[in-house]
Amino acid sequence: MELSTLRRFLMIAREGTISGAAAALHISQPSLSRQMQDLERELGCTLFIRGKRRIELTGEGMRLRGRAEEIVDLADRTEAEFRVSGATLAGEIRIGGGETPAMELVADVIAEMQEAYPLVRFSLQSGNAEDIAERLDTGRIDFGLFIGHTDLDRYEVLQVPAQDVWGVFMRADDPLSKRDGITPADLEGRPLIFSRQASSEMRGWFKRDFEDLDIVATYNLLYNAALLARRGIGYVVSLQGIVDVSESSGLTFRPLEPALTADVRIAWKRYQTFSPAAGVFLQRIRALWG
Repeated sequence: MELSTLRRFLMIAREGTISGAAAALHISQPSLSRQMQDLERELGCTLFIRGKRRIELTGEGMRLRGRAEEIVDLADRTEAEFRVSGATLAGEIRIGGGETPAMELVADVIAEMQEAYPLVRFSLQSGNAEDIAERLDTGRIDFGLFIGHTDLDRYEVLQVPAQDVWGVFMRADDPLSKRDGITPADLEGRPLIFSRQASSEMRGWFKRDFEDLDIVATYNLLYNAALLARRGIGYVVSLQGIVDVSESSGLTFRPLEPALTADVRIAWKRYQTFSPAAGVFLQRIRALWG
């Protein structure tokens, strides 16, 4: 299986037609069709559902698409790193993480590196702990930022000097907004909106089974959950400092009582071979936070 074949397979998946992909690749349509037939024979499965107007991927095709994107991405990054002269630091550093105010500390390091090495680029990817761990394991990101109780035993880990505060976002005119803190009793019987990765922290704080709570929605991006809170659909249990709670926002935040905080850690794969740029980034965060 050649890299060029995978690139052409991905182009068909993006274009949705053999003719469109052939035009984008500047090759003939019959030649591209033959290459895809050869690929299907090589893998021993059907990759495409060939309709009258568009081509859809089969289940095996979707699986290959995910792998092909990883392979092509890693190949492109490797080529880019080796095209750089030894005297010039360049390349891309990829960082994934959940939504957390601690990202400001990462942004400070990024700003320093941008000033010192203007050819270095950064890619920031959001996701929950499971998403970020999967991207780390498959090499699609260099570093992952994790919040709270996540098992990171298989990684190298550095504590970020920050603690996030758990609390509740709600409408500014809600009766609970007059409280200094929100207790488990305050939320009893009220519609709740939870982050999908907050279950372990919240279960200990509520001291009761989730089945006894009125969870009306879950989320992985707080912006979307804040829209629900603004409409009065529910109380969003989340971390402080992510959503705008200015007077014009229509929202307010109150911390949990008793207080609940979450540690933030940055992790990377053990025995990871970093690009020169990612290696410099690691040196900097170790010097600052180690």
